[in-house]
Amino acid sequence: MARRLRREDYTVGWVCALPVELAAAQEMLDEEHPDLERDAADENLYALGLFGSHNVAIVCLPAGQIGNNPAAAVAMQMRATFKKIRFGLMVGIGGGVPSAEVDVRLGDVVVSQPHGTFAGVVQYDIGKTTPSGFKRTGSLNSPPQILLAAVAKVQANELRKRSKLSEHVAKLEGIAKFQRSKAGPDVLFKAAYDHEGGQTCDRCSVNRHEARLPRDNGEEVVVHYGTIASGNQVMWSAAERDRVSAELGGVLCFEREAAGLMNSFPCLVVRGVSDYADSHKNKRWQAYAAGIAAVYAKEVLLAIPMMEVKNSSTAEEVTQFPSSSCCVHSSCCSSMSVLMLRQNIIPNMLQARPSNAGD
Repeated sequence: MARRLRREDYTVGWVCALPVELAAAQEMLDEEHPDLERDAADENLYALGLFGSHNVAIVCLPAGQIGNNPAAAVAMQMRATFKKIRFGLMVGIGGGVPSAEVDVRLGDVVVSQPHGTFAGVVQYDIGKTTPSGFKRTGSLNSPPQILLAAVAKVQANELRKRSKLSEHVAKLEGIAKFQRSKAGPDVLFKAAYDHEGGQTCDRCSVNRHEARLPRDNGEEVVVHYGTIASGNQVMWSAAERDRVSAELGGVLCFEREAAGLMNSFPCLVVRGVSDYADSHKNKRWQAYAAGIAAVYAKEVLLAIPMMEVKNSSTAEEVTQFPSSSCCVHSSCCSSMSVLMLRQNIIPNMLQARPSNAGD
């Protein structure tokens, strides 16, 4: 049995939203660690283990609580409990955005990376209504440099045919639920055609499928890098999906948690594409998509030398004095404030403030 470590030994935080995403993350562990004694001020439950040389704390959002605000609350509690965490990974499923420019398909992986005017993640549903229409406001932080450097290394390994993604995928193949063959066919319907009803697309017309050529070299999984759109609502409309994506200069997927983390918990977002963010979405691809996202996230961690992590600042140090951009997320900051009060972070900061500080 693996030895029990201390909270201070864990340097990476891994956040997921669904039980199937938690299961995928646990299956990717090289070693599982015993639970630690629970901190009375922390309501999270953690899965602990080793990825390569990195001790990782994994947390899943409470059942039924999905969205930016629950994600922010969970991440803040993790950061307060595991004070030596340097950075995090937000890993799970998302709704892909297929386009003429980017051939996004079910089972692909999307990774947050600065692109254009965005730092990797954009909260598309926050802003203000003006006479000329809805105007998005605020900005989110970029992933930490150490994670972006690791992404570049993973990309280089892929180009040199040295990627180990297939090896990691083989580990999941032993579990039927995570097998690609169990997910069913990859069907994309025309954006103007809505679902005909029911739990499956059996009633939907096959004549409204988008015709797509098989990929070159039989590639099953492609990794896409760019902007991820995050919001508190589920994207169910292909027409709205394409409209929002066009307004934002082209996004790769939609999801519901990342915007709650970027300014308070420095992290990289990794999403497996489980649907097309349209009315035809169902859960058949969720397990495989969660698994392939966990596989890629492990690849990123394995690209980072342990000493590079130890020599970097902790997440708490990096975000001790949040930038003004965090203030656009008023509800997020409210949740953060409650947790900071619980952990005595705010009182300590106020006591340490110079006497001549302005109000």
